[in-house]
Amino acid sequence: MNTIIEIPISKKKIILLLIAGTILFILGIWISIEPEKFIHNIFRIENTQVIRFWGIAGIVFFGLGIIYGITKLFDKKAGLIIDSHGITDNTSASSIGLIEWNDINNIRIMQIMSSKLLLIDVNNPEKYIEKASSGIKGKHMRANMTICGTPLSITSNTLKCDFAKLEKMIRKEYEKNKNAR
Repeated sequence: MNTIIEIPISKKKIILLLIAGTILFILGIWISIEPEKFIHNIFRIENTQVIRFWGIAGIVFFGLGIIYGITKLFDKKAGLIIDSHGITDNTSASSIGLIEWNDINNIRIMQIMSSKLLLIDVNNPEKYIEKASSGIKGKHMRANMTICGTPLSITSNTLKCDFAKLEKMIRKEYEKNKNAR
């Protein structure tokens, strides 16, 4: 019998991320408009243009994050599907869709600050980078490849599931399905 595990997106987590992103977006606007208020007080940088640049970068980054978060809030698709074909990832803006069991050669964990990532090592990373639907997604995946050694990572930050349970489920299904085809 084929097991299909669907893990939904957590609307509560998305709302919390949207609130945090909105606060940081507003802070970016404030920094861009009045960079001199941040000299010495926070950044210890004398150049207002550098501070203004970081404010604008925050506006762009968190603005895109807010747009993405709003679209995820109304997304009806499961965040993650685990079945006999592989792992179908819909958890983040850099998600690529189906990661086939036969392509996976290792699953490992990396922690960046307080966030844990489940890194999926694949035999042919270029296959998945080429599936990127946009140039930005492709660049993000190449950066992941450089930093993490793989373009594919999954987090539970937007899922109705904690990281330990997510890891356990994926490892169990990987062991069950890795040689099935």
